[in-house]
Amino acid sequence: MADVLLVAATEVELCDGPGLACGIGPVEAAAATARELASTAPSAVVHVGIAGGHGITPGGLVIGRESIYVDLSAEIPVVARAEPDPELLEKVREALPNALVLPIGTSGTVGGVAGGDLRVEGMEGFGVLRACALAGVPAVEIRAISNELGEGDRSRWRIGRALEALAEALPSVLEAAAK
Repeated sequence: MADVLLVAATEVELCDGPGLACGIGPVEAAAATARELASTAPSAVVHVGIAGGHGITPGGLVIGRESIYVDLSAEIPVVARAEPDPELLEKVREALPNALVLPIGTSGTVGGVAGGDLRVEGMEGFGVLRACALAGVPAVEIRAISNELGEGDRSRWRIGRALEALAEALPSVLEAAAK
């Protein structure tokens, strides 16, 4: 898996590495990721970013056991969950043995999963993982916690610490994913 594509919502979350800044929110993430997968055909995708988390220290890392699209609700069955590739998940778990492995909620709204059972919230994970699933490309989501879930006071967010944690983790994660 030498040609691993790194995907993040913004350039800053790529931590100076090459990759795709897919945009903010599940729709932008899905569309940009699908476009990139069609043109580059990577062997795997590692999706990273910062996130809110409940009871998780800023800078803590979370590997997504599944991504749940919490904004989607209908009276008919819909696809609202995406799972990482099991083999890729295991490789990343070995590379980040201290990371938590939890479901991650995807919402188009900051605070969209506050008050539920989910402890981690991102805005792009489901879109990226769903695009990868439809393209048959193994993918995994990794989040660095920047703030308490539902914290409205942005001055209390520790985005710098979360980005430092991502930057520290990315070399070993990308190396593991490329094996």
